[in-house]
Amino acid sequence: MSKHSAGDGAGTQPGQAARPRRKRVILADSAAPVTLLRTVDELEEQTSWAEEVVSEFIRAQIRSAVLLACLAIGVLGVLPALFFLIPGLSQVSVAGMALPWLLLGILPFPLLFGIGYWYNVLAEEHEKAFVGMVEK
Repeated sequence: MSKHSAGDGAGTQPGQAARPRRKRVILADSAAPVTLLRTVDELEEQTSWAEEVVSEFIRAQIRSAVLLACLAIGVLGVLPALFFLIPGLSQVSVAGMALPWLLLGILPFPLLFGIGYWYNVLAEEHEKAFVGMVEK
């Protein structure tokens, strides 16, 4: 018999110690709450409750996106109208640069970055609320 043969150690030669039995390793958490598993099952099966929870989450995300998009469009859309309605503003210069170029060429970048960051924060809050609702 070769030294690599499989078995329970019954075929070991004298003087050799029997190998310990293998232990079974289970990665799943058997102590997971039953309610969490039911909720996950309901979400996967798309029951009426799960559809309502997911649709509320999607509505909250869309509502945030639309409101912040309207804010960006509103701020950036008002500037050209402001310069058209008050022609004197287009003659103002700040640090040797015309105010319209300054506001329309530089202002959008930090404004859009800030709105994007704000949306990210809101989206994370919506996701935390969704996960909290699912885990209840």
